[in-house]
Order: sequence, then structure tokens, then C-alpha cells
Amino acid sequence: MSTTLWIIIAGAIATYLTRIGGHLVISRFENIHPRVEAGLNAVPAAVLTTLVAPAALTAGPAEWAALIVAALVSLRGGLMAMFLVGAAVLILARQFVG
Repeated sequence: MSTTLWIIIAGAIATYLTRIGGHLVISRFENIHPRVEAGLNAVPAAVLTTLVAPAALTAGPAEWAALIVAALVSLRGGLMAMFLVGAAVLILARQFVG
């Protein structure tokens, strides 16, 4: 097997172990403190920020259009609608605007 395949397999195993490890640790507790629960609820927003922030800092007109439209859709629509509309605007803007 190639080195690349071994790296992919190792990354998949590491990802699985970190995800299942967090679940196993939390499942050992009968009661979860409200602050811990609030912190865990904030993780998706933190991950989304780490994905969007670099794109916003180095964004061109296509990325800015997608960010603005996604922000507007997020005010009325759900999370999935925001992602789909933002991706569609980004694809179209990159195709026609550049």
C-alpha cells in the first residue's frame, strides 16, 4: 500500500477514536453540569467560525457575495438552507464573476 493510503487510514482511525472517546467520557456521568452542556452546544458555532474566518479574510467578490447571502438567509431560514444557498451563490459567482 502507498504511504498516502496509510495516512488516510491513520487519520480515519484518529478521527473515530477522538469522536467515540468524547462520547464515552460524557456517557460516564449521570448529570452534566449546565456550563459543560452550554460549552458543548457552542462547539458547532466555533467550528463553523474556524471554517468561515479564513475565507472571509482572503475573500474575493464571489466569497463576499456568498457570505452576505448566507447571512441574510440565516436570519429567516434554517441551517441547511443557509449552507445550500451560500454554496450555490459561491458556485455561481465563481463561475460568472471570477
